[in-house]
Amino acid sequence: MILLLDNYDSFVHNVARYLRVAARRNRAGNNLPMEDEPGKGLQTKVVRSDSLSVEQIIEMNPSAIVISPGPHGPESAGCSLDVVQQLAGKIPILGICLGHQTIAAAYGAKVVVGPPMHGMAIPVNHRGVSVFAGLPSTIEVGRYHSLRVDAATLPKSLQITAWAADDPTLIMGLADHRRCVHGVQFHPESLLTQGGLAMFEHFIGMAQRHQPENQPSVQGSRFQRTTIPPISISQPDAGGGATS
Repeated sequence: MILLLDNYDSFVHNVARYLRVAARRNRAGNNLPMEDEPGKGLQTKVVRSDSLSVEQIIEMNPSAIVISPGPHGPESAGCSLDVVQQLAGKIPILGICLGHQTIAAAYGAKVVVGPPMHGMAIPVNHRGVSVFAGLPSTIEVGRYHSLRVDAATLPKSLQITAWAADDPTLIMGLADHRRCVHGVQFHPESLLTQGGLAMFEHFIGMAQRHQPENQPSVQGSRFQRTTIPPISISQPDAGGGATS
């Protein structure tokens, strides 16, 4: 089961649909059309991020966790920060837009306000790794956010996997490969994004191949909070509303 943490995003069920289709295509050798058949493939469960705890997630025993976009910053993303801090390396994680920012914040990077970019397609360059494997070196992606990760504060444990073609400091993808933690600033489920379905397929494939550092447990010493610095949201100058 893939757990999709919903941060009150209007299109979270589009993400869920892409995940279901990607799981089916991954299992069938990528030969299935872009169709959604409920009940087939890897189950995707959508749950509001502020309605459950990390302990409850562990009891659900998901194969992977996807942190959805949302209208605010990482500090308002329910249990999402705790999920990254406590389960990174134990359960594969994909963060989309706000989820991407939450990953960066959980690892100690700063999230700052930038120019609002809603419903805009831009060219992005990438390293051909993480969810970008096999895609053309430059692709167009759909942006819906006004917050961004401050590249200067990104720790070495997170690799920049994609960036805006006209601004290398604008991080559009990041990954902690060892822990199978991946983030994208844009929306892969958007029709503005090229290769979005393939990105979900790549994540599911990486999640299936990932060997957990140790199985999380509600009781016992194996369930430990990682020593990742707390989030720090920075807002330079005056900006608009802080949406992901």
